[in-house]
Amino acid sequence: MTPYQLLGGEGVVRWLVDRFYDIMDTDPAAAPLRAMHPADLAGSRQKLFMFLSGWLGGPQLFVQSFGHPRLRMRHMPFAVDESARDQWMHCMRQAVGELICEEALKAQLLAAFQDTADFMRNQ
Repeated sequence: MTPYQLLGGEGVVRWLVDRFYDIMDTDPAAAPLRAMHPADLAGSRQKLFMFLSGWLGGPQLFVQSFGHPRLRMRHMPFAVDESARDQWMHCMRQAVGELICEEALKAQLLAAFQDTADFMRNQ
């Protein structure tokens, strides 16, 4: 089974994305990361949901709509340094921790998120 299936599919991935952005939007520890995003997070939420759907082994929604993710290229206009990476992971760790009880799946996802977040650094 894919992580997408193990999580429970579309509704759970949507919840994860929404919780991630809710944390980023309200946690003072993520304020600099939040400032990199538009005031209205609806587009960001939708794109992350579409990306994660495919990244987790579900429908390739992002690829179908936008082509290859090209994550580093798409994030080059933003200063993604260790601090931004760590703030992103802070929000994702909290969201994953609230969603997933199964420790092996949680560890697998957080390791994959950490690798991807570290790959995104451009400063």
